[in-house]
Amino acid sequence: MRQAIQNLEESKIREVANAGFGRNDVLAFWFGESDEVTPDFIREAAIESLRKGETFYAHNLGLAELREAVANYTGGLHGTMAPGRIAITSGGVNALMLAVQALVDAGDEVVVVTPVWPNLTAQPVIMGAKLKRVSLKPAGGAWALDLQALLDAVTPATRLLVLNAPNNPTGWTLSPAEQQAILDHCRKTGTWILADEVYERLYYEPTPNRCAPSFLDIASPDDRLVVAHSFSKSFLMTGWRLGWLVMPAAMTHHMGKLIEFNTSCASVFTQRAALAALQRTDDVTPRVVAHLKTCRDTLVPLLRAVPRVELQAAKGGMYAFFKLDGFGDSLALAKRLVAEAGLGLAPGNAFAPEAQGWLRWCFASKDVSRLQEGVGRLSSWLSSQG
Repeated sequence: MRQAIQNLEESKIREVANAGFGRNDVLAFWFGESDEVTPDFIREAAIESLRKGETFYAHNLGLAELREAVANYTGGLHGTMAPGRIAITSGGVNALMLAVQALVDAGDEVVVVTPVWPNLTAQPVIMGAKLKRVSLKPAGGAWALDLQALLDAVTPATRLLVLNAPNNPTGWTLSPAEQQAILDHCRKTGTWILADEVYERLYYEPTPNRCAPSFLDIASPDDRLVVAHSFSKSFLMTGWRLGWLVMPAAMTHHMGKLIEFNTSCASVFTQRAALAALQRTDDVTPRVVAHLKTCRDTLVPLLRAVPRVELQAAKGGMYAFFKLDGFGDSLALAKRLVAEAGLGLAPGNAFAPEAQGWLRWCFASKDVSRLQEGVGRLSSWLSSQG
Protein backbone atom coordinates (compact mmCIF):
# COMPACT_ATOMS: atom_id res chain seq x y z
CA MET A 1 0.00 0.00 0.00
CA ARG A 2 1.37 3.42 -0.94
CA GLN A 3 2.41 5.49 2.05
CA ALA A 4 0.21 8.38 0.90
CA ILE A 5 -2.82 6.09 1.17
CA GLN A 6 -1.79 4.70 4.54
CA ASN A 7 -1.40 8.27 5.81
CA LEU A 8 -4.85 9.40 4.66
CA GLU A 9 -7.04 10.54 7.52
CA GLU A 10 -10.37 8.80 7.85
CA SER A 11 -13.41 11.01 7.51
CA LYS A 12 -14.25 12.56 10.87
CA ILE A 13 -17.81 13.05 9.61
CA ARG A 14 -18.13 9.31 9.09
CA GLU A 15 -16.53 8.71 12.48
CA VAL A 16 -19.29 10.69 14.16
CA ALA A 17 -22.00 9.09 12.04
CA ASN A 18 -20.68 5.62 12.86
CA ALA A 19 -21.10 6.45 16.54
CA GLY A 20 -24.80 7.07 15.94
CA PHE A 21 -25.73 4.42 13.39
CA GLY A 22 -28.40 2.03 14.62
CA ARG A 23 -29.79 4.54 17.11
CA ASN A 24 -33.33 5.57 16.20
CA ASP A 25 -33.30 8.33 18.82
CA VAL A 26 -30.58 10.38 17.09
CA LEU A 27 -31.53 13.40 14.96
CA ALA A 28 -28.97 13.16 12.18
CA PHE A 29 -27.76 16.32 10.44
CA TRP A 30 -24.20 15.16 9.78
CA PHE A 31 -24.26 14.37 6.05
CA GLY A 32 -24.69 16.89 3.26
CA GLU A 33 -27.96 15.68 1.82
CA SER A 34 -31.66 16.33 2.10
CA ASP A 35 -33.88 13.74 3.75
CA GLU A 36 -36.38 14.24 0.91
CA VAL A 37 -36.49 11.46 -1.69
CA THR A 38 -35.84 12.05 -5.39
CA PRO A 39 -39.02 13.24 -7.18
CA ASP A 40 -41.21 10.52 -8.68
CA PHE A 41 -40.79 11.52 -12.33
CA ILE A 42 -37.01 11.23 -12.07
CA ARG A 43 -37.24 7.78 -10.48
CA GLU A 44 -39.79 6.69 -13.08
CA ALA A 45 -37.39 7.64 -15.89
CA ALA A 46 -34.79 5.28 -14.43
CA ILE A 47 -37.36 2.52 -13.98
CA GLU A 48 -38.52 2.89 -17.59
CA SER A 49 -34.91 2.68 -18.77
CA LEU A 50 -34.44 -0.56 -16.86
CA ARG A 51 -37.69 -1.93 -18.25
CA LYS A 52 -36.35 -1.24 -21.75
CA GLY A 53 -33.25 -3.25 -20.92
CA GLU A 54 -30.76 -0.36 -20.91
CA THR A 55 -28.28 -2.25 -18.77
CA PHE A 56 -25.22 -1.98 -21.02
CA TYR A 57 -22.17 0.26 -21.26
CA ALA A 58 -22.54 3.84 -22.44
CA HIS A 59 -20.07 6.23 -24.07
CA ASN A 60 -17.22 7.16 -21.72
CA LEU A 61 -18.27 10.81 -21.81
CA GLY A 62 -21.97 10.09 -21.31
CA LEU A 63 -25.08 9.85 -23.45
CA ALA A 64 -24.97 12.39 -26.27
CA GLU A 65 -28.45 13.66 -25.41
CA LEU A 66 -27.52 14.14 -21.74
CA ARG A 67 -24.32 16.01 -22.61
CA GLU A 68 -26.38 18.28 -24.85
CA ALA A 69 -28.98 18.79 -22.11
CA VAL A 70 -26.26 19.63 -19.57
CA ALA A 71 -24.71 22.08 -22.04
CA ASN A 72 -28.09 23.76 -22.59
CA TYR A 73 -28.74 23.89 -18.83
CA THR A 74 -25.30 25.36 -18.13
CA GLY A 75 -25.59 27.74 -21.05
CA GLY A 76 -28.92 28.99 -19.73
CA LEU A 77 -27.18 30.01 -16.52
CA HIS A 78 -23.80 31.22 -17.78
CA GLY A 79 -23.93 31.81 -21.52
CA THR A 80 -23.37 29.59 -24.54
CA MET A 81 -21.92 26.17 -23.72
CA ALA A 82 -20.81 23.53 -26.25
CA PRO A 83 -21.64 19.86 -25.52
CA GLY A 84 -18.05 19.09 -26.52
CA ARG A 85 -16.90 20.64 -23.26
CA ILE A 86 -19.03 18.32 -21.09
CA ALA A 87 -18.17 14.95 -19.52
CA ILE A 88 -20.73 12.99 -17.50
CA THR A 89 -19.22 11.40 -14.38
CA SER A 90 -20.21 8.89 -11.72
CA GLY A 91 -20.92 11.53 -9.10
CA GLY A 92 -19.55 14.94 -8.19
CA VAL A 93 -16.72 13.42 -6.16
CA ASN A 94 -15.74 11.32 -9.18
CA ALA A 95 -15.74 14.49 -11.29
CA LEU A 96 -13.37 16.17 -8.84
CA MET A 97 -11.05 13.16 -8.61
CA LEU A 98 -10.93 12.84 -12.40
CA ALA A 99 -9.98 16.50 -12.70
CA VAL A 100 -7.17 16.11 -10.17
CA GLN A 101 -5.92 12.92 -11.85
CA ALA A 102 -5.92 14.71 -15.20
CA LEU A 103 -4.00 17.76 -14.00
CA VAL A 104 -1.73 16.85 -11.09
CA ASP A 105 1.55 14.94 -11.06
CA ALA A 106 3.42 13.78 -7.97
CA GLY A 107 5.37 16.70 -6.55
CA ASP A 108 3.13 19.39 -8.06
CA GLU A 109 2.01 22.26 -5.84
CA VAL A 110 -1.73 22.50 -5.25
CA VAL A 111 -3.34 25.39 -3.38
CA VAL A 112 -6.69 24.77 -1.67
CA VAL A 113 -8.89 27.33 0.10
CA THR A 114 -10.04 25.90 3.44
CA PRO A 115 -12.13 25.05 5.47
CA VAL A 116 -13.49 22.75 2.82
CA TRP A 117 -15.02 19.33 2.29
CA PRO A 118 -12.11 16.99 3.15
CA ASN A 119 -12.15 15.19 -0.22
CA LEU A 120 -10.80 18.33 -1.87
CA THR A 121 -7.63 18.32 0.22
CA ALA A 122 -7.27 14.52 0.18
CA GLN A 123 -7.45 14.11 -3.60
CA PRO A 124 -4.23 16.06 -4.41
CA VAL A 125 -2.46 14.23 -1.58
CA ILE A 126 -3.51 10.89 -3.09
CA MET A 127 -1.79 12.01 -6.31
CA GLY A 128 1.39 12.85 -4.40
CA ALA A 129 1.02 16.62 -4.67
CA LYS A 130 2.41 19.18 -2.25
CA LEU A 131 -0.60 20.78 -0.58
CA LYS A 132 -0.68 24.44 0.39
CA ARG A 133 -3.71 25.68 2.38
CA VAL A 134 -5.04 29.24 2.34
CA SER A 135 -7.55 29.70 5.12
CA LEU A 136 -10.69 31.74 5.13
CA LYS A 137 -10.89 33.92 8.23
CA PRO A 138 -13.85 33.96 10.65
CA ALA A 139 -15.27 37.23 11.96
CA GLY A 140 -18.54 37.46 13.85
CA GLY A 141 -19.55 33.96 12.79
CA ALA A 142 -18.93 34.54 9.05
CA TRP A 143 -15.92 33.37 7.06
CA ALA A 144 -14.24 35.58 4.47
CA LEU A 145 -11.37 35.36 2.02
CA ASP A 146 -8.17 37.37 2.29
CA LEU A 147 -7.89 37.79 -1.47
CA GLN A 148 -4.34 39.14 -1.41
CA ALA A 149 -3.17 36.22 0.73
CA LEU A 150 -4.60 33.84 -1.85
CA LEU A 151 -3.02 35.66 -4.77
CA ASP A 152 0.31 35.70 -2.96
CA ALA A 153 0.06 31.94 -2.41
CA VAL A 154 -0.55 31.17 -6.09
CA THR A 155 2.75 31.49 -7.98
CA PRO A 156 4.11 30.13 -11.28
CA ALA A 157 5.06 27.05 -9.25
CA THR A 158 1.37 26.38 -8.49
CA ARG A 159 -0.07 23.75 -10.81
CA LEU A 160 -3.66 23.83 -9.53
CA LEU A 161 -5.89 26.08 -7.41
CA VAL A 162 -8.93 24.35 -5.89
CA LEU A 163 -11.92 26.48 -4.86
CA ASN A 164 -15.31 25.45 -3.52
CA ALA A 165 -17.87 28.26 -3.56
CA PRO A 166 -20.56 28.35 -2.33
CA ASN A 167 -18.50 26.63 0.26
CA ASN A 168 -19.07 23.48 2.26
CA PRO A 169 -19.05 23.97 5.23
CA THR A 170 -18.94 27.75 5.76
CA GLY A 171 -21.40 29.03 3.13
CA TRP A 172 -18.77 31.53 1.96
CA THR A 173 -19.23 32.57 -1.67
CA LEU A 174 -16.86 34.27 -4.08
CA SER A 175 -17.91 37.63 -5.49
CA PRO A 176 -17.64 38.27 -9.25
CA ALA A 177 -14.83 40.77 -8.57
CA GLU A 178 -12.88 38.17 -6.57
CA GLN A 179 -13.39 35.58 -9.30
CA GLN A 180 -12.11 38.01 -11.93
CA ALA A 181 -9.03 38.84 -9.85
CA ILE A 182 -8.30 35.14 -9.30
CA LEU A 183 -8.80 34.27 -12.97
CA ASP A 184 -6.59 37.14 -14.13
CA HIS A 185 -3.86 36.12 -11.67
CA CYS A 186 -3.99 32.43 -12.66
CA ARG A 187 -3.74 33.40 -16.33
CA LYS A 188 -0.45 35.15 -15.48
CA THR A 189 0.94 32.28 -13.42
CA GLY A 190 -0.29 29.53 -15.77
CA THR A 191 -2.21 27.89 -12.92
CA TRP A 192 -5.23 25.68 -13.54
CA ILE A 193 -8.40 26.40 -11.55
CA LEU A 194 -10.62 23.57 -10.35
CA ALA A 195 -13.90 25.14 -9.26
CA ASP A 196 -16.26 22.95 -7.25
CA GLU A 197 -19.57 24.70 -7.93
CA VAL A 198 -22.01 21.94 -6.97
CA TYR A 199 -23.89 24.32 -4.65
CA GLU A 200 -24.32 27.10 -7.21
CA ARG A 201 -28.12 26.76 -7.38
CA LEU A 202 -28.42 26.62 -3.58
CA TYR A 203 -27.93 30.37 -3.33
CA TYR A 204 -30.18 32.72 -1.38
CA GLU A 205 -29.13 36.15 -2.60
CA PRO A 206 -31.04 37.77 -5.52
CA THR A 207 -29.24 37.29 -8.84
CA PRO A 208 -30.48 37.55 -12.43
CA ASN A 209 -29.75 33.90 -13.25
CA ARG A 210 -30.87 32.47 -9.89
CA CYS A 211 -27.50 31.03 -8.96
CA ALA A 212 -24.22 31.96 -7.32
CA PRO A 213 -21.46 33.73 -9.25
CA SER A 214 -19.53 31.25 -11.39
CA PHE A 215 -16.16 31.27 -13.09
CA LEU A 216 -18.09 30.24 -16.21
CA ASP A 217 -19.63 33.74 -16.24
CA ILE A 218 -16.26 35.32 -16.98
CA ALA A 219 -13.90 32.67 -18.37
CA SER A 220 -13.05 32.05 -21.99
CA PRO A 221 -13.70 28.52 -23.34
CA ASP A 222 -9.98 27.81 -23.56
CA ASP A 223 -9.02 29.14 -20.11
CA ARG A 224 -7.28 26.72 -17.74
CA LEU A 225 -10.52 26.14 -15.89
CA VAL A 226 -12.36 22.94 -14.95
CA VAL A 227 -15.73 23.20 -13.21
CA ALA A 228 -17.26 20.28 -11.30
CA HIS A 229 -21.00 19.81 -10.85
CA SER A 230 -23.41 17.24 -9.47
CA PHE A 231 -27.06 16.28 -9.73
CA SER A 232 -27.01 15.48 -6.00
CA LYS A 233 -27.98 18.72 -4.29
CA SER A 234 -30.33 20.78 -6.44
CA PHE A 235 -32.11 17.74 -7.94
CA LEU A 236 -32.32 15.66 -4.73
CA MET A 237 -30.25 12.87 -6.31
CA THR A 238 -27.41 12.23 -3.83
CA GLY A 239 -27.60 8.43 -3.99
CA TRP A 240 -27.66 8.30 -7.80
CA ARG A 241 -23.95 9.20 -8.05
CA LEU A 242 -24.05 11.34 -11.17
CA GLY A 243 -22.17 14.54 -11.95
CA TRP A 244 -20.41 16.35 -14.76
CA LEU A 245 -17.35 18.35 -15.68
CA VAL A 246 -16.99 21.46 -17.82
CA MET A 247 -13.55 21.86 -19.36
CA PRO A 248 -11.74 23.27 -22.40
CA ALA A 249 -12.82 21.35 -25.50
CA ALA A 250 -9.24 20.22 -26.21
CA MET A 251 -9.25 18.35 -22.90
CA THR A 252 -12.50 16.42 -23.31
CA HIS A 253 -11.24 13.53 -25.45
CA HIS A 254 -8.45 12.86 -22.97
CA MET A 255 -10.92 13.01 -20.09
CA GLY A 256 -12.90 10.28 -21.86
CA LYS A 257 -9.80 8.08 -21.83
CA LEU A 258 -9.33 8.70 -18.12
CA ILE A 259 -12.97 7.86 -17.39
CA GLU A 260 -12.46 4.54 -19.22
CA PHE A 261 -9.77 3.59 -16.72
CA ASN A 262 -11.80 4.75 -13.70
CA THR A 263 -15.45 3.75 -14.08
CA SER A 264 -15.77 3.23 -17.88
CA CYS A 265 -19.02 5.20 -17.87
CA ALA A 266 -22.01 6.24 -15.80
CA SER A 267 -24.93 3.79 -15.89
CA VAL A 268 -27.49 4.45 -18.61
CA PHE A 269 -30.55 4.33 -16.35
CA THR A 270 -29.12 6.97 -14.02
CA GLN A 271 -28.37 9.15 -17.04
CA ARG A 272 -31.98 8.76 -18.20
CA ALA A 273 -33.08 9.93 -14.76
CA ALA A 274 -30.78 12.94 -15.02
CA LEU A 275 -32.13 13.77 -18.46
CA ALA A 276 -35.67 13.77 -17.05
CA ALA A 277 -34.50 16.02 -14.21
CA LEU A 278 -33.00 18.55 -16.61
CA GLN A 279 -36.09 18.53 -18.81
CA ARG A 280 -38.17 19.58 -15.79
CA THR A 281 -35.63 21.63 -13.85
CA ASP A 282 -38.18 24.31 -12.98
CA ASP A 283 -40.40 21.66 -11.34
CA VAL A 284 -37.64 20.72 -8.90
CA THR A 285 -34.82 23.17 -8.25
CA PRO A 286 -36.74 26.39 -7.46
CA ARG A 287 -38.89 24.50 -4.96
CA VAL A 288 -35.83 22.87 -3.39
CA VAL A 289 -34.05 26.22 -3.06
CA ALA A 290 -37.12 27.96 -1.60
CA HIS A 291 -37.54 25.19 0.96
CA LEU A 292 -33.87 25.24 1.91
CA LYS A 293 -34.08 28.99 2.45
CA THR A 294 -37.02 28.38 4.79
CA CYS A 295 -34.92 25.78 6.61
CA ARG A 296 -32.00 28.18 6.91
CA ASP A 297 -34.20 31.02 8.10
CA THR A 298 -35.79 28.70 10.67
CA LEU A 299 -32.58 27.25 12.05
CA VAL A 300 -30.26 30.27 12.18
CA PRO A 301 -32.35 32.51 14.50
CA LEU A 302 -32.97 29.57 16.82
CA LEU A 303 -29.27 28.79 17.02
CA ARG A 304 -28.36 32.44 17.54
CA ALA A 305 -30.64 32.48 20.58
CA VAL A 306 -28.66 29.66 22.19
CA PRO A 307 -25.97 30.91 24.60
CA ARG A 308 -22.36 30.36 23.47
CA VAL A 309 -23.30 29.98 19.80
CA GLU A 310 -21.74 32.25 17.17
CA LEU A 311 -22.79 32.15 13.50
CA GLN A 312 -24.02 34.05 10.48
CA ALA A 313 -26.60 32.94 7.93
CA ALA A 314 -24.91 31.40 4.90
CA LYS A 315 -25.48 33.00 1.51
CA GLY A 316 -25.28 29.62 -0.18
CA GLY A 317 -25.14 25.89 0.46
CA MET A 318 -27.17 23.85 2.91
CA TYR A 319 -25.25 24.29 6.15
CA ALA A 320 -25.19 26.31 9.31
CA PHE A 321 -21.56 26.46 10.41
CA PHE A 322 -21.30 27.70 13.97
CA LYS A 323 -18.82 28.06 16.80
CA LEU A 324 -19.65 26.76 20.23
CA ASP A 325 -17.58 28.68 22.77
CA GLY A 326 -15.91 26.70 25.52
CA PHE A 327 -15.41 23.49 23.55
CA GLY A 328 -12.03 22.98 21.90
CA ASP A 329 -12.14 19.56 20.25
CA SER A 330 -14.90 19.50 17.62
CA LEU A 331 -14.70 15.74 17.09
CA ALA A 332 -14.99 14.96 20.78
CA LEU A 333 -17.84 17.47 21.07
CA ALA A 334 -19.73 15.98 18.14
CA LYS A 335 -19.41 12.50 19.62
CA ARG A 336 -20.68 13.74 22.98
CA LEU A 337 -23.68 15.35 21.32
CA VAL A 338 -24.54 12.03 19.69
CA ALA A 339 -24.13 10.05 22.89
CA GLU A 340 -25.63 12.51 25.36
CA ALA A 341 -28.08 14.63 23.36
CA GLY A 342 -29.09 12.41 20.46
CA LEU A 343 -27.94 15.10 18.05
CA GLY A 344 -25.78 14.29 15.02
CA LEU A 345 -23.61 17.14 13.67
CA ALA A 346 -20.36 17.20 11.68
CA PRO A 347 -17.19 18.33 13.52
CA GLY A 348 -15.51 21.48 12.22
CA ASN A 349 -12.03 19.99 12.31
CA ALA A 350 -13.15 17.50 9.64
CA PHE A 351 -12.88 20.43 7.22
CA ALA A 352 -9.67 22.11 8.40
CA PRO A 353 -7.56 22.48 11.56
CA GLU A 354 -8.56 26.15 11.74
CA ALA A 355 -12.21 25.12 12.13
CA GLN A 356 -11.56 23.44 15.45
CA GLY A 357 -14.36 24.35 17.86
CA TRP A 358 -16.93 24.70 15.04
CA LEU A 359 -19.80 22.42 14.04
CA ARG A 360 -21.63 21.94 10.74
CA TRP A 361 -25.39 21.43 10.75
CA CYS A 362 -27.01 20.35 7.47
CA PHE A 363 -30.38 22.10 7.46
CA ALA A 364 -31.79 20.27 4.41
CA SER A 365 -34.73 18.79 6.30
CA LYS A 366 -38.10 18.05 4.74
CA ASP A 367 -39.77 18.76 8.10
CA VAL A 368 -38.52 21.96 9.76
CA SER A 369 -39.80 20.69 13.10
CA ARG A 370 -36.76 18.39 13.13
CA LEU A 371 -34.56 21.48 13.10
CA GLN A 372 -36.52 23.00 15.96
CA GLU A 373 -36.27 19.81 17.99
CA GLY A 374 -32.55 19.60 17.28
CA VAL A 375 -31.94 23.10 18.63
CA GLY A 376 -33.98 22.18 21.70
CA ARG A 377 -31.72 19.20 22.31
CA LEU A 378 -28.59 21.31 21.89
CA SER A 379 -29.89 23.99 24.24
CA SER A 380 -30.90 21.45 26.89
CA TRP A 381 -27.55 19.70 26.66
CA LEU A 382 -25.65 22.97 27.03
CA SER A 383 -27.74 23.89 30.08
CA SER A 384 -26.81 20.57 31.66
CA GLN A 385 -23.11 21.39 31.28
CA GLY A 386 -23.34 24.25 33.76
